[in-house]
Amino acid sequence: MGLTECLCTAFCCWRGRCCAEPLPEKTPLVSNNDPYPSYVLGGATACDDEWNLWNSPGDLSHTEADDDRELHNLLVAQNQLHKDTEEWAKINCEICAIRQIRKAVKMQWKQILEDLGFQKEVNSLLTVTKLSTISDFQNRRRAQEMLVKLAEETDIFPDDWGLPERYLFVLDRLFDLDAVEDFIKTASKKYPKKQTK
Repeated sequence: MGLTECLCTAFCCWRGRCCAEPLPEKTPLVSNNDPYPSYVLGGATACDDEWNLWNSPGDLSHTEADDDRELHNLLVAQNQLHKDTEEWAKINCEICAIRQIRKAVKMQWKQILEDLGFQKEVNSLLTVTKLSTISDFQNRRRAQEMLVKLAEETDIFPDDWGLPERYLFVLDRLFDLDAVEDFIKTASKKYPKKQTK
């Protein structure tokens, strides 16, 4: 049983739905008969960004990063199935597992930022949307170097992940606050790289 299946079993399957999905309304005020969610039609909503935590938030097609493409394809496939089928439930578990992994990574970043004293600012520091920008080219290069350093020296990202572009924006904001080195030190202490044999 792989990581996806374990997470699916632990978090979603026993509930019969993805844990990131909101509870259904008893009587919805607005009927939405559109079979395609907004991300399929090219527009990303804030809710979509928060649920899926796209690794390349500026890519509206969600096809540039391999893991974003995988999640996007699962969402499209699920949307084309009837909700009461076994195939829909299987895909739902896979989607849920991917979302849980992304949420766990975000929570690790949140814990580190709170440890550094950014309790009030943590949500704004971690919010990344398709409209997010990096302050200057120099910061982008430095943020990429720090992201690689984080991946090499900590277990903050799963081993089979690429480097999520969304965290470049967070590191850019930390450069502006002169807190990147402290973030790296805290991350190294809190989530040290496990030695593989």
